Amino acid sequence: MTLLEMSAQYADSAALIRARIRELRAEERLQEDPAAARGLHRRIDDLTPLLRECRELAVLTARYYDRSYHKHERYTL
Repeated sequence: MTLLEMSAQYADSAALIRARIRELRAEERLQEDPAAARGLHRRIDDLTPLLRECRELAVLTARYYDRSYHKHERYTL
């Protein structure tokens, strides 16, 4: 698997996570039970860092060999 293929997979994963977060937010707004709403909010909080990482890795893997790209500090060795 090439880095460009990995980039596409990360972008696809980010899109799925983003869609799920939107669904959970809509469900949270409609929730009448406070405990259930808190559970949904916790799930959103768990998914948010995954979304950020997928987005960052999609960019990193797409531009890894681009000399002008300054790599993200979190993912350098």
